[in-house]
Amino acid sequence: MAGAAGASLLMLLAVGCAGASGGAPKPGASETVRPAEPLPMESAARAATWTGTDHKTHPLRLKPTRLALGHPSDLAHIRLDDDLKGMVPYYLTVSYTNTGKETADNLYPERNFTVSGTDGQAGEQVSLFRSNPLATGSGLPPECQEAGKAKLAPGETTAVCQIFMLPKGQKPSIVSYKDDGGDTLLWQIAGTQTGAAGVLPAHKPADAVTTDSDRRTATVLATPKSVRTGSLADLSRFDLSAEQKKLVPYYVTVEYRNTGTYDLLPSLNDNLVLTSASGQQVRKMLLLDIGGPGVPQCPDAVPDKMVKPGASVTECTIHMLPKGDPPASLTFQGDGDGARPVTWRATADPGA
Repeated sequence: MAGAAGASLLMLLAVGCAGASGGAPKPGASETVRPAEPLPMESAARAATWTGTDHKTHPLRLKPTRLALGHPSDLAHIRLDDDLKGMVPYYLTVSYTNTGKETADNLYPERNFTVSGTDGQAGEQVSLFRSNPLATGSGLPPECQEAGKAKLAPGETTAVCQIFMLPKGQKPSIVSYKDDGGDTLLWQIAGTQTGAAGVLPAHKPADAVTTDSDRRTATVLATPKSVRTGSLADLSRFDLSAEQKKLVPYYVTVEYRNTGTYDLLPSLNDNLVLTSASGQQVRKMLLLDIGGPGVPQCPDAVPDKMVKPGASVTECTIHMLPKGDPPASLTFQGDGDGARPVTWRATADPGA
């Protein structure tokens, strides 16, 4: 279903475990400390769950207490992976309380948090690991020292700080939490709902590059028409899995005009990715319906025939997102020579 939010592991006087390769200590780094800049955000405490590797679900109360903008120099003593160089650190501090009746062990709720930018893309979550037993400091940035506790008695509270990296110039928009035992929880960051770099308004036509059935480069003018909230009842003809039945269908409709010189198949929406507020990315849902009526609320293609040069087609695809995690952006990935992603802001209409 949804793509996982960004995650990256670094090494700080350490060796990380599974995940992206990390960095190593950078000798001679400056110890200059620059105060982090707190950002205004929602901080309501909310009921949640944490499901560990033992598949036990523990009830928690989560409360983000601080999101602060750091400075790249905070990580000067880390040799960053190439894909993280030039990005900016944000420090998210969260308190969590064991609201169950039993002691909860192996708690790491920070792993389920995401900080997403105004473009809908999830920031890269960074974990730092210390391997030198003789080191006297944690090596963590001064503004992100809370380590949290993995074991909590009933009613006990602790706090943890998690580092997220976002591209320079990209502001954070949403803090989210997702666990298999419950719906997605969102906390809004104030003053960051507009002005996303590289993101077009919802219905603005844009040129895009694709390929025809012979893999020749072609061009289209793509215009998102709507993103509608669907219903699982619309999909009752299909054999959905238990996990799919927990999700919400969204119907994405886009009109394409063939501005090239080759005939195109009416399947251009195959290039679409819908991104949720928490950064979850999903392509269209595949439904086996040979010769069937499809989903009337979301017709595949109108007209359902080859798209001649100068002609247009309107396509609809179904994308499944977790409950409580609405769409934030829509991206046409593109294909062929000169292709580049085209991204629009996406806000779901209330119903189909």
